[in-house]
Amino acid sequence: MSPPIGLKKVVVWLSVAAVCGWSSVASAIDWPQWQGPDRNAMSKEKGLLQEWPTDGPPLARKITGLGGGDSAPAIAKGRIFGMGGIADEDVVWALSEADGKQIWATPLGALYEQRMPQSKDGPGCTPTVDGDHLYALTMGGQLACLKVADGSIVWQKNLVSDFGGRVPPWSYRESPLIDGDKLICTPGAEDATMVALNKLTGDLIWKSKAPERAAAAAGAKEEAPKGRRGGFNRGPGSTAAYSSPIAIDFEGQRQYVQLTAKTLLGVAAADGAVLWKYDKPANGFGITCTTPLYMDGHVLASSAYGAGGGLARLVKEGSGVKAEEVWFQKRLQNHHGGVIVWDGCVYGANGGNEGGALICLDVKTGEVLWDQRSERKAPKGSIAFADGRLYYRTEDGTVLLIEPSRTEYVERGRFEQPDRTNLPAWSHPVIANGKLYVRDQDTMYCYDVSKK
Repeated sequence: MSPPIGLKKVVVWLSVAAVCGWSSVASAIDWPQWQGPDRNAMSKEKGLLQEWPTDGPPLARKITGLGGGDSAPAIAKGRIFGMGGIADEDVVWALSEADGKQIWATPLGALYEQRMPQSKDGPGCTPTVDGDHLYALTMGGQLACLKVADGSIVWQKNLVSDFGGRVPPWSYRESPLIDGDKLICTPGAEDATMVALNKLTGDLIWKSKAPERAAAAAGAKEEAPKGRRGGFNRGPGSTAAYSSPIAIDFEGQRQYVQLTAKTLLGVAAADGAVLWKYDKPANGFGITCTTPLYMDGHVLASSAYGAGGGLARLVKEGSGVKAEEVWFQKRLQNHHGGVIVWDGCVYGANGGNEGGALICLDVKTGEVLWDQRSERKAPKGSIAFADGRLYYRTEDGTVLLIEPSRTEYVERGRFEQPDRTNLPAWSHPVIANGKLYVRDQDTMYCYDVSKK
């Protein structure tokens, strides 16, 4: 068990990394940002257990004192980075990957008082590690660049006061994207839906204004979220939701793709100009959480609350780009657990506040190949992939190891996390350097999933 994280100042602990100096070279099997090296929730690691013992893989260590929140960790260069709500402050912290001991902790200001009851205990952002710096976003929109070595703050901006953004009902949950010399994030303002900043200085490079959401298809009926009234994020200046952007290359042009509260869109990396949009994966209530995926000229996006998942083909049209729908599937209503595409199949949870289960679809057609809703062996949860296996964490906290299959659900192991809190297990599983990381608010469990 590690000591609790200190507050009010940057705390530096002696460690092997501190003594030997900081290396800016990341391992190929690190997990340096939200959803891993390529932002698709897929690890490049090999040599992992293909089946777990009856009681699950061995527990390597238990780390406490992380603070509240659903922030999944980033693993890079021998350190574990994350965020937590501690003593009414938003805190970024760094731990030793070797033993879980704290290296430093830096408060970024007062914890945002979210009015929605779910996930209000702390931030949901996974810090982005890039060379000698890392980037983090608080619930209230405080964006910070910190030094990896000691946690000192290099620069800060605020998405509300600096760019006119409006904090979404469930707070800012985005994990910043670093691409070359740019930082990309989503304030959600009318004239700054997305912005690009100089990653070393925080200076503005461009602002992007999102197009208006197209009118709903004739006859379409939207239902309010269970137990709640509709209308979240419908108004002006409220286009920020809870997804994180990705960078893609299409026909020789760099783009940033984001699922906003109103639409899926692609903007030019050079100047932020909107290139295309696809409305259907965004539900009518602006509660969009799942990070989009890009595959060979196609973009996949999904949300719950009566929407679904859609695959769009990007097509060059004159000097511009358009998105043509390939398929749309109402049975891919991914709430916030993410989706994986592997060997021609889409895997992810289908279901919103009412619950749901893991589902498998054909990526080319959207056809449902199998659905766990009836058997309930894999209820709604979050997903990651490594070495030919799906790592799936249900909202109740059960962790599953699943062999991908087009024809049936194939389970290769499961275990229950000890000392579960009474809050939903919304922090996504992370796999790096032979370890599986599972966070439950103030505590993180590290399991050895290597074959050794």
